[in-house]
Amino acid sequence: MTDVALLIRIFVVFLRIGAMAFGGAYAAIPLVEQEVVTEAGLMDYSEFTDLLALDEITPGPILINCATFVGMRAAGIPGAVVATLACVLVPCVVAIGLLFLFRRFKETALVQSAVLTLKCMALALIASTMVKLAMNAVNSDAAYTDIAHGVYVAAVMCIAFYLMHWKRLRPLPVMLGCGVVNVVVSMLGM
Repeated sequence: MTDVALLIRIFVVFLRIGAMAFGGAYAAIPLVEQEVVTEAGLMDYSEFTDLLALDEITPGPILINCATFVGMRAAGIPGAVVATLACVLVPCVVAIGLLFLFRRFKETALVQSAVLTLKCMALALIASTMVKLAMNAVNSDAAYTDIAHGVYVAAVMCIAFYLMHWKRLRPLPVMLGCGVVNVVVSMLGM
């Protein structure tokens, strides 16, 4: 595939993602997975999960970082620029239009009902992604496929969830702590 054809393909993929990625970045992750991994074949699922992990620890909006990383992987710096611009083009235009409409009609029952429906849909998308990521972490293709590895991964996930949800710790210290624990466990050969 020529460079121009690849850049056009990247642009179209991320233009579609940007046009359909409503509900925030986490709600859009299943859409990004479908477009980037399943349909466009720009990366495989293992690379995609690595990308999500890297995306979580880098500053900036998750969906834009994701577009930039995928574009960079597929076509270098030009791909990163094209993917990023395509990802934000439609949302910027739509957001400006919706802002004017929402300001005018935000108190109506129809708008209130639509907002509630969108919240429920976003929750379902996030839950779907969480289950897929958890299953991939527990049943990874790595050398660690025994039951002890699955229990270890599940325990780390539960502890991290507990610390962030009930103890209200910020995600970055929890992620760093989990990383340190994982390095120690790996060094001990467990």
